[in-house]
Amino acid sequence: MSAVEDRLAELGLKLPQVVPPLAAYQPAVRSGAYVHTSGQLPMVDGALPAAGKVGAEVGPEQAKELAATCALNALAAVKSVIGDLDKIVRVVKVVGFVASAPGFTGQPGVINGASELLGEVLGDKGVHARSAVGVAVLPIDAPVEVEMQVEVAD
Repeated sequence: MSAVEDRLAELGLKLPQVVPPLAAYQPAVRSGAYVHTSGQLPMVDGALPAAGKVGAEVGPEQAKELAATCALNALAAVKSVIGDLDKIVRVVKVVGFVASAPGFTGQPGVINGASELLGEVLGDKGVHARSAVGVAVLPIDAPVEVEMQVEVAD
């Protein structure tokens, strides 16, 4: 097991299986020194634990936890391409999408769930640039979706 996966275990987390694509795309692809993940939903054991808009059906704290789940799923997608998470040089960019009820403006706080998880797991390698975007709706009525770009070493 890699040092990154050891750290996940210390945090009481386990890297999940890669979430199968919902359409015609790959969960992650490598181009040169970078791995780009597709948007990852907060799927757990093949199911969406919550659905709806943040600020209505889903509270901000629950959405923040779901964003952390998205980041964990993104790490699984990265591992599926590079084989060993210890090859991560750094997380370069995270983009988070929040299905937002009208008037909800807490998108940055929700996506902090993903950013904080990456920092806890990867330390300085998890520090990244980021966008947090409010949207009307996400696939299968997910409250949050996260994608990331990671620099890797051979």
